[in-house]
Amino acid sequence: MKEAMLYERLGDKKVRCFFCSHRCVINEGKRGICFVRENREGMLYSLVYGKVISMNIDPIEKKPLFHFHPGSTSFSIATVGCNFRCKHCQNFEISQYPKEHGGDIAGTTVTPEAVVEAAERNGCKSISYTYTEPTIFFEFAYDCAVLAKGKGMKNVFVSNGYTTPEATRLIAPYLDGNNIDLKGNEKFYKEVCGAKAGPVRDTIRLMKELGIWVEVTTLIIPGYNDAEEDLKGIAEFIKSVDPAIPWHVTQFYPTYKLTDAPRTPVKTLRWARQMGFDTGLKYVYEGNVPGEGGENTYCPDCKTLLIQRFGFSINENKMREGRCPQCGILIDGVWGVSNHLTW
Repeated sequence: MKEAMLYERLGDKKVRCFFCSHRCVINEGKRGICFVRENREGMLYSLVYGKVISMNIDPIEKKPLFHFHPGSTSFSIATVGCNFRCKHCQNFEISQYPKEHGGDIAGTTVTPEAVVEAAERNGCKSISYTYTEPTIFFEFAYDCAVLAKGKGMKNVFVSNGYTTPEATRLIAPYLDGNNIDLKGNEKFYKEVCGAKAGPVRDTIRLMKELGIWVEVTTLIIPGYNDAEEDLKGIAEFIKSVDPAIPWHVTQFYPTYKLTDAPRTPVKTLRWARQMGFDTGLKYVYEGNVPGEGGENTYCPDCKTLLIQRFGFSINENKMREGRCPQCGILIDGVWGVSNHLTW
């Protein structure tokens, strides 16, 4: 266990957690919505510090981050637990593990030093805190990120965006990139995720204001969040923050508790991608449909093909020092990886 970084003590041994926008008030002996923070004698503890359930080397494109050191690898870690209850969660075995296993905390004990050393040893450009919501293992992610930053390594969150402003500002000096899910409208968040949409939009704005590279993902679920007004609203919101934020519209497949919806048709993804461009976004991508062409990066001015992808692989990268070789404009992103890389 490790004492939590962001909480306040209330009366009667109650505490209030400040990590995510649920801002749980937790009675003595109880846990928050995430099921991995527990109040013991009026002090809040993380039960997952260093308890890593998943550790892999991934292409950065898998996060997905398409404008952040493309072609590089990212050392990816997670613990069990989550502050959402998404009915369509693709990693429900770990995200909902404590809730569905009587509060048990599974995982292998690992130190921040070991995580950073393993990332270095395997030639990874970054460490990604991913697979479930990194806010719920914030203390461990923070200690890893501080060490990694000191060694010149990048840090990446793959997040549901429910992080409080307090936690966002705390991690910001050490965080370089964040792919944030913007899942749908308020009704969708309430009925499918057990949360609210407003705090997610606020996090996207704040992350961008603090200089963190942000990309946004929307998993399109037929019959749930594929209405034109919903997707148009998401595109317009992203544009209002920064039209250069890449938007990934990705294919859903039935899983967990949401098996009544079909796989997203490719034509729906194509329609959503075009809507994003028509709204004024500079970079829109189709996800989970390798080889359909919607994964490629084009110059927003002259439309030259810059990065050709197949799934998580880069077949060709024509950019030169972050610029279009045809018209010379600077392409928005965090670059620095040599050309013609493949995974």
